[in-house]
Amino acid sequence: MSSVRTLVCVKQVKQEAPEEWDESMPLPGDIIEGLAENDDHESFVQIKAKSELGTLLGKISQQVEALWLRVRRGDRIIKLRVRAVAERNSMLQKKYTIRAAKDDRHVAIIGDLTFEQCTELQEMSRKVVNVDGRGFRKQGVKYDWKMKVDTYLPDQRSPVISSVLFPPLQGENSIEATTARCMAWFSAAVSSGVPLVFVNIQTEQIVTSERINFTGREICGGKQQNPTTTMQIVLGIRLWFLPGVAEVLLEMTPELGEARFGMDIKRTEEGFFCVYSVTEGSPADRAGMRHLYEEANANGYLLVISRLEGKSVMPSGAICDGHLDCCDHNEIKDTLTSAIDSMERIHVHIMVWSSQPHPSVSRSNAATLLPPNWFHPSSPL
Repeated sequence: MSSVRTLVCVKQVKQEAPEEWDESMPLPGDIIEGLAENDDHESFVQIKAKSELGTLLGKISQQVEALWLRVRRGDRIIKLRVRAVAERNSMLQKKYTIRAAKDDRHVAIIGDLTFEQCTELQEMSRKVVNVDGRGFRKQGVKYDWKMKVDTYLPDQRSPVISSVLFPPLQGENSIEATTARCMAWFSAAVSSGVPLVFVNIQTEQIVTSERINFTGREICGGKQQNPTTTMQIVLGIRLWFLPGVAEVLLEMTPELGEARFGMDIKRTEEGFFCVYSVTEGSPADRAGMRHLYEEANANGYLLVISRLEGKSVMPSGAICDGHLDCCDHNEIKDTLTSAIDSMERIHVHIMVWSSQPHPSVSRSNAATLLPPNWFHPSSPL
């Protein structure tokens, strides 16, 4: 049985800042073919094993300060300027390795590796260095994050973009089935008149628990609750969307003697809260909500609330038992009641729709998933 042929190769580099590597340095995967005191082709001594390189480095390093290393990198032969350095862990017998001539931190660890191992390391180094695509050297620049958030977000408590996470149902064993269910939810929401704008879809790992009891097994997303609970990772789908082409902020301020804000809300089947009536002359009407409600109806959309007092009231995900994870309707009602009882103003964000009328869609047809034309806001309400 023939032995596997190995090559002398740079196995690792101790330099902890790979963004500072460049092609003039020894890089992981470099196949070392020769060593010399100068870069003349005839002066290079062929290297066949790691032990040979160490011995040769020990001899030459006592005569010259810098050396030349000939390496094979991909289909190219490159000559590198290096220096010999003693390995720190060689106490009884001094052993030598190489480092980059212009960076004392860039110390190479040499090994006898197979050609396949060298090739794999070279591919890693190519991605790190990537001289052609890297451009100029990068540096850290101070950035005022707080000022940017305060200035350029419509609301400091909102990330603008929203998402819903769909874990697989029990017995749902393919990512395609979960994806189809996710897109069915989105299509149904858009068809009903919720002005969502599709952004992206991605797979996501979800940690689930499996509880074993006397009656059988229960599987549900959550944290480990007792010693008999086992954890597993499943693949779910996260759908990213914009709550309308924009969000408009309405400030409803009650006046003395008013007992309601004057808007009635209900939850859609897909978990969104929409306004279905606005009382004339009420705080909601004065804030411009009745005008928006009539305009939404004229364009075939629902008037959907995205946030209340800066907090999202949109569904955040599905549950493994098939339910939707939605905001508590009673808690929203209590928030409005508490504000009106204290005669405090309240902030409501409304999803803005496209100026293009929403097409009527029958139950048997899927909603169009293309984003609408960009909304051009009218004068402030």
